[in-house]
Amino acid sequence: MLMRVFKTFSPIISHANNSEYLTHIRKMALPKSRSNPVIMKLDTPEFKSLFSEELNCLISLFKEYGYEIRMAGGAVRDLLMGIKPKDVDFATVATPDQMKEMFTTENIRMINMKGEKHGTITPRINDKENFEITTLRIDVVTDGRHAEVQYTTDWLLDAFRRDLTINSMFLGVDGTVFDYFFGYEDIKKNRVAFVGDATTRIREDYLRILRYFRFYGRIAPEPNNHEELTLKSIKENVKGLGNISGERIWMELKKILEGNYAGDLMVTIIECGLAPYIGLPENPNIDELKAVWKRSSNLKMNAITLLSSLLSTVEDVAKLHVRLKLSAFERDLAYFIIDNRNPKTNSDPLMPYKQLLLMSKTKQSDTREWIIEVLKYNNFPQLEEFKAWTIPKFPITGSILKEKGVQSGKFMGVVMNELKACWVDSDFKASTEELLDQLPKILELLSERKKNK
Repeated sequence: MLMRVFKTFSPIISHANNSEYLTHIRKMALPKSRSNPVIMKLDTPEFKSLFSEELNCLISLFKEYGYEIRMAGGAVRDLLMGIKPKDVDFATVATPDQMKEMFTTENIRMINMKGEKHGTITPRINDKENFEITTLRIDVVTDGRHAEVQYTTDWLLDAFRRDLTINSMFLGVDGTVFDYFFGYEDIKKNRVAFVGDATTRIREDYLRILRYFRFYGRIAPEPNNHEELTLKSIKENVKGLGNISGERIWMELKKILEGNYAGDLMVTIIECGLAPYIGLPENPNIDELKAVWKRSSNLKMNAITLLSSLLSTVEDVAKLHVRLKLSAFERDLAYFIIDNRNPKTNSDPLMPYKQLLLMSKTKQSDTREWIIEVLKYNNFPQLEEFKAWTIPKFPITGSILKEKGVQSGKFMGVVMNELKACWVDSDFKASTEELLDQLPKILELLSERKKNK
């Protein structure tokens, strides 16, 4: 039976059976791999801290059934960098069916069965802790977004299909580190490199372009030390990002924007030609990005805040939202920054922003966060003062207006806004009585507006 093969291979090779196909992949991987992948035994406090009662139970179960299990990917990278990982993924030689049979026999509940199509089973041990365990696999067919996989028991082949060398390592439960593609050396050199051929890895999943920049921000000691061949492969394959969903792109891009060297990395990303494929204008405002990054890089801006520096108009925001499927908060923050990033002149520098907050027709807590982001964008000297400012209570209530004969409903809301404008103009000092003195004039004004419509 003929198997479908990688669409990214050139020339395309047809394989008569699984054995020949695996041999072919292994021949590709071996020249780039270590002859002996075992490089050390890990015995750090971070590693030891992972062994909960539930994990020990899981390990014992796999040992009893004769299936090897190892920690995989990012958790191994973090541990080798002296960081306790937030999440630990596991890899195993057991197939999903074998795992399901084992957990069913042992009366262990499995959750999130959607992962099974990717070879992932998630048992919940002692009804307390979940573990994502994925069968070793190779990608048989890739289209730049998704892969059809074939299960294997060969750890080298699973490592070879991974994106970056620093993410291709395994860690035995006894602390043995298995590093097939010199990921540990790359960690020590602060180097971010694709496993094997960069172009092949990118074409298997074009999102790896953004993953490269994200991990560069985490690993590299300086902002602009990319390898030319890596950037060349990225530039030649940027169009592939056009077929990646906006949600997946935003998930990666957001992490880049909130990480190290965010401004510098965004410049490189744009220079590599990514802009039109990730929702940005053809010619983003790089000068504004550089200016904002130079003055505000230490202020932990929201990802959208820095990204908005590349946008010039509200139309740019709308197009970005269509491409990336931003949350309502993120979309409205971008609109708010575009509308309010230009300096506001006032003898009291904070007064325009206080007025903006109190006159806002949207949720006050959201508006406050948006204003803080605008102040960060401009590295506003009174940022901390605004954050510490206690919002004064508006002295007029609906009940008070009702007692004065103001009709409930939409009209009362209009009256309330007019009174609030008077209160804001008084620097929030006008009392209830002083504001009510303005009520006849406001009612008369609203009546005139209605007649002139």
